[in-house]
Amino acid sequence: MAMNVGISGGSDEPELNTTINTTPLVDVMLVLLIIFLITVPVVIKNIPVELPNARNIPTQTKPENIVIAVDKDENVYWDTTLIPTNEELIQRLEQKAVIVPQPEVHIRGDKDVRFEAIGRVVYDCQKAGILKVGFLTEPLKVEQ
Repeated sequence: MAMNVGISGGSDEPELNTTINTTPLVDVMLVLLIIFLITVPVVIKNIPVELPNARNIPTQTKPENIVIAVDKDENVYWDTTLIPTNEELIQRLEQKAVIVPQPEVHIRGDKDVRFEAIGRVVYDCQKAGILKVGFLTEPLKVEQ
């Protein structure tokens, strides 16, 4: 065992300890972390919702279904006929909306088209009174 008796200056004052004691800081931070881990789940309130599973259901093509295509330049086509205005699209949809049973509208949107153009077509279907609107997509390609 060794003992420090003093320095050779003749001073009886002890040396100052200049290192920081971090133990109380760590203790306080751990207590705060535990408090936050306990209180955060209590504060965050989620509405219990059962989310649907994603699955691709193949569409059944019927002759009465309406296929509307939107290309990357935001041009709207009824089958293969160009529809120049939204008003004309709404008029055509209103004519089909009164048929019993009401036909489904299938929207084919180009992958590079802005969502606004697709949204306009969906809104026009809603204004015309179409109840069933779907989107046609390509199935995922599984690489082997």
